Amino acid sequence: MKNYIITVLFGLLACTINAQDYYVYVAAESEDEVSLIKFDGKEAISIKDIPVGVWPAEIEGPHGLTVSPDGKHWFLTLAHGNPFGTIYKFSTETNQVVGQTTLGLFPASMQISTATGLLYCVNFNLHGDMVPSTVSVVDPETMTELKRITTGAMPHGSRISPDGMRHYSVAMMSGELFEIDALNLNIKRVLTLDEPEMKMDHSKMDHSKKEEPMDHSKMDHSKMDHSKKEASMDHSKMGHAGMKHSKVKPTWVIPHPEWNKVYVAGNGANEVLEVDLESWSVSNKFATGKGPYNVEITPDGKKMVVTYKSEGATGIWDLESGKELAKIKNTRKVSHGIAIAPDNKYAFISVEGIGGEPGTVDVLDLESLTKVASVNIGKQAGGIAFWKIEP
Repeated sequence: MKNYIITVLFGLLACTINAQDYYVYVAAESEDEVSLIKFDGKEAISIKDIPVGVWPAEIEGPHGLTVSPDGKHWFLTLAHGNPFGTIYKFSTETNQVVGQTTLGLFPASMQISTATGLLYCVNFNLHGDMVPSTVSVVDPETMTELKRITTGAMPHGSRISPDGMRHYSVAMMSGELFEIDALNLNIKRVLTLDEPEMKMDHSKMDHSKKEEPMDHSKMDHSKMDHSKKEASMDHSKMGHAGMKHSKVKPTWVIPHPEWNKVYVAGNGANEVLEVDLESWSVSNKFATGKGPYNVEITPDGKKMVVTYKSEGATGIWDLESGKELAKIKNTRKVSHGIAIAPDNKYAFISVEGIGGEPGTVDVLDLESLTKVASVNIGKQAGGIAFWKIEP
């Protein structure tokens, strides 16, 4: 009996020692609010709701979130503005604004390079024609925009390579992957992700069998009104020259922490594309659930987590085998963002909800492949960023 009690006490002590608290920030886009979520390994709770809008009568759309590498600040993009969007810098100690600057139209996802110290934010540009937009480069110390780099139509998924020297983004409507030199701030390479359309080989067509020509002599032209001529369309005034609409519709890109590859969410093609950075070509494709939206990889490089926005679920993949280990139904129907804990144990998923439903953060255990906790926040949960682990 004595030995049994000692064993139980040691077990309880081990659980206490190993207990950790996980903290993430998540934005509610239709609430002008950011919530700080705490997860203790069993329960997820919102410990602080931070109002972030400037105009009380207008929803300004907090969209993208990132935390500085030293954990002292978090950054938030407000998508709507007059006429441009804004990025705000907050202290993680006080959750108060300590800086801001104006960016482009509809600034979205962003990340800070550990090599250059600069912040790179894509300007998604939901307004007007589907024309090329930009990546804004910001000095996070002075909150000064240094440069805007023109990329493709609706850029999204701003992510930095493990060495901090390359920036990757994808253009949703033009279907392109961009690699930017994070130091000299120029585009290095562009990869078109849509496969070229099949061209018809007329040389193999059998022209020996000709169709009978149409006999116009038997048509009654007397009843046709030739007085009204259709106006021909003047494409020169449309302003869409050279613009195509992607079938892949890439919405996210994430570099692998060890392999020389990046992974792209093909939202329109229901697949994740693996791009080999050495050959600069698509090296593999993973058929996924409907509408893959965000993709993240565990820090140890073993698992890939994908939100399926069109079916309210999240997939967990083993990258070595290329197999989906589990598809987990999220609490609500529109799965959005992903933040993974540095210890590879948990993925935090933001789920938008529909209509007046609250947003939700689901916590997925990456070892047991199950949903272990959920917490509701403001409407349309979107941008999400991991802050810290505390013992």
